[in-house]
Amino acid sequence: MENILLIVHLILALCLIGVVLLQRSEGGGLGMGGGGGAISSRGAATALGKMTWLFGIAFCITSLVLTVFAAQNAAGTSVLDRLGGGAAVEEEAPDDLLPPGSDLLPPALGDGPLTPPPVE
Repeated sequence: MENILLIVHLILALCLIGVVLLQRSEGGGLGMGGGGGAISSRGAATALGKMTWLFGIAFCITSLVLTVFAAQNAAGTSVLDRLGGGAAVEEEAPDDLLPPGSDLLPPALGDGPLTPPPVE
């Protein structure tokens, strides 16, 4: 259901883009062309305006419904919870790739230099 709604949403987005580009703007836009024909320029502008409203409202509705689906699928989990599953892959790494644990620790107090560093 969610995939079908997502496809409809994308088709609506493309239709909305196409209808907006076909409308006549101040500079003419893509809607410019020879006048005449069965539909007057005012009638075409009204029809394109109504289609723009229709596609715009349908796009907003599908956006809201997809948001509701996404909220239901989240079910109180965060992104960090989902990243916790990737830690198991890191644990499966062979031990010979990592240095021994003693090499990862900072030096002990007695391992430092015998003389203190010079004071400037």
